Amino acid sequence: MPSANADDRVPVIQTRALGKVYSAGTEAEVVALRGVDMRVARGDFVAIMGPSGSGKSTLMNLIGCLDTPSDGSYSCDGIDVATLDAEQLAILRREKIGFVFQGFHLLPRMTALENVAMPLGYAQVPPAERTERARQALAAVGLAERAGHRPSELSGGQQQRVAIARALINQPPILLADEPTGALDSKTGEEILSLFKRLRDDGHTVILITHDAEVAAHADRILVMRDGELHEDLDHAGGRS
Repeated sequence: MPSANADDRVPVIQTRALGKVYSAGTEAEVVALRGVDMRVARGDFVAIMGPSGSGKSTLMNLIGCLDTPSDGSYSCDGIDVATLDAEQLAILRREKIGFVFQGFHLLPRMTALENVAMPLGYAQVPPAERTERARQALAAVGLAERAGHRPSELSGGQQQRVAIARALINQPPILLADEPTGALDSKTGEEILSLFKRLRDDGHTVILITHDAEVAAHADRILVMRDGELHEDLDHAGGRS
């Protein structure tokens, strides 16, 4: 199995022999992930691709610190996550990782501005600063004029842009996107992928989880998962456009 080494730049994400076993110690234990070595440098745009059951969602959950590994190690922006307790993991997720999901996960009664500003409340940022930073984040994704609209008043692509602005509000170095174009038409999906490329160019590390080869082709590197293992690490020059 090839090693997923990007280059000699300092990695923002690095795993060594990462594994995950569910229902450990029972007859029904399932090995969801095994022996994954992965290195992602700051400013990379990486797609993790594979069919359902390949282990890509398990890997995403481990990278996002939403779950803990059974084996191996994971370093996130230089921090060994195994050394952190639950509270410290929550702080790491808030400060280091922005999440974007297929279903947008916007609160329907809140405006776009309020949805984007919401994470700042958990970080105890003063209200005036929350509003200003949320306005700036919406402007950065091209939605400054939609700040007062609720999700039902926005298109699918606009809702996903709001979700991306919310993911970026704490200025995390890593953006983790799980099937972000899955609920969008192809034209709108292309617009969202172009936005990810621009964020990459601005210095964000973008990790895209997908089952779609056409979506993965937009990334600079494609990591192919099969049966819980990393089988290929492809440099994809077409991702830089």
